[in-house]
Amino acid sequence: MERAMLGFSLRDRIRNDEIRRRTKVTDTAQRISKLKWQWAGHVCRRTDGRWGRRVLEWRPRIGKRSVGRPPARWTDDLKKVAGSG
Repeated sequence: MERAMLGFSLRDRIRNDEIRRRTKVTDTAQRISKLKWQWAGHVCRRTDGRWGRRVLEWRPRIGKRSVGRPPARWTDDLKKVAGSG
C-alpha cells in the first residue's frame, strides 16, 4: 500500500525501509509490541492487587485441552523476550 502511495512498483527495486522512511508510517507490529511492553511494565509496577496482574498469571483448568498447539498467552511472549527471571 505504501508503494502505491508513492507510485513505486516492485520492479523499481526500492527497499521497504526506504519506503517507510519516505512515508513516515510506523510499522504496526512494532507499535503493538511497544505498547504491549509498556502495559506489562505498568502492570508489574502496580502493588494494589488489581485484576491486571492476576489475569496475566491466570491458568484456566476447566475441561479438556483442545487438540493442537495451545493458544499463546501474553506472558509467553514476555518470558520469551525478557526471560523468566
